[in-house]
Amino acid sequence: MPLHDALKGIGWTYDDLLYEISDQPKLTNSNYFKLSDFANQPNNVPVVSFFSGAGGLDLGFEAAGFTHTALIEKVELFCSTLRYNRPSWKVLGPPDFSGDVSDTESIISELNPIIGIAPFNGVFIGGPPCQSFSIAANQRFSKLGDNFKRTGFAHEINGNLLFNFLDIIKHFRPAVFLIENVPGLLEVDGGEQLQRAYKEMEDVGYTMHEPIALLAAEHCVPQNRTRLFVVGNRLGKEFLPPKPTGKQLSCDGALALSLDGIENHITRNHSADSIKRYMMLDYGCRDKLGRVDRLNPALPSKTVIAGGTAGGGRSHLHPYIPRTLSARESARIQTFPDDYVFIGSSARQFTQVGNAVPPVLAAQLATALFSSFFQKA
Repeated sequence: MPLHDALKGIGWTYDDLLYEISDQPKLTNSNYFKLSDFANQPNNVPVVSFFSGAGGLDLGFEAAGFTHTALIEKVELFCSTLRYNRPSWKVLGPPDFSGDVSDTESIISELNPIIGIAPFNGVFIGGPPCQSFSIAANQRFSKLGDNFKRTGFAHEINGNLLFNFLDIIKHFRPAVFLIENVPGLLEVDGGEQLQRAYKEMEDVGYTMHEPIALLAAEHCVPQNRTRLFVVGNRLGKEFLPPKPTGKQLSCDGALALSLDGIENHITRNHSADSIKRYMMLDYGCRDKLGRVDRLNPALPSKTVIAGGTAGGGRSHLHPYIPRTLSARESARIQTFPDDYVFIGSSARQFTQVGNAVPPVLAAQLATALFSSFFQKA
């Protein structure tokens, strides 16, 4: 009999199980910050989003007061999530439009009647798909395999999307643009490609801020997630990035809140053998067979994983319950609001959650952009 059926027969769930080592460690800085804590009044600055995914960056910019003019996304399921949660947003993507940034002429043609001719006095934001630049992605491959080498810009599709995005920026000339990626982008081809991108934008009049690597755990997000941000502006101004708090949030606060009646909280039906292995793990230790880690509630969560393009990522193990996290618990760690629903199968929910910029971090970046470039003295 499967374990979940046996538990159900005695009126239990996986949440009634305990680890062998279950004494709670000393917790510090386990506050949980919601996106609403960073909300600002509308500022009338328009934003166009590219590679929108499930909307992590967009929720942050919305909270900071920006107004979405259009969102461009080529994965139909992600478009469904955006449309379900924000029916008022103009989402350009399947089934009515490809949303493929590599087809720059099509993107420009679609955006022209929406945002008008250049210059655009707002912000372009986007994170070109980053798997080809990611250390974590390459750790999944054998060192002897063709996929081990970081292919970066040589990748047939994703490696060129950054420059496709830059071409669109050059056409519409937004006042400010923000590009998000993984820190590995700095190292591709010894930094040569990123230098090329900077030169291209400086040559058309943009002031480029040096790349900024932000650790989410030092910006009110309970997760060890480092992301790289590139900011350019044609206003000749200096960008003042958000300041770190100086202390890292632990993940306990994100996982201690009630989940009653909240969407996307579906947990896996683990086998008895898996549960027996999980139950023996100490805080922060890894089950090598399943390649999952028990989170330490006194520390930030390890990075929420998106997984490959064909399916969802695996989640970490709950610190107090010997099972993997649900998509909703992972979304909590990512700081998505509880009423934000992810469409699709559980696996694809994890893909959307794991690919996103934490909305709370995005809100701080958006506020910093507004203060640096748009706020009147």
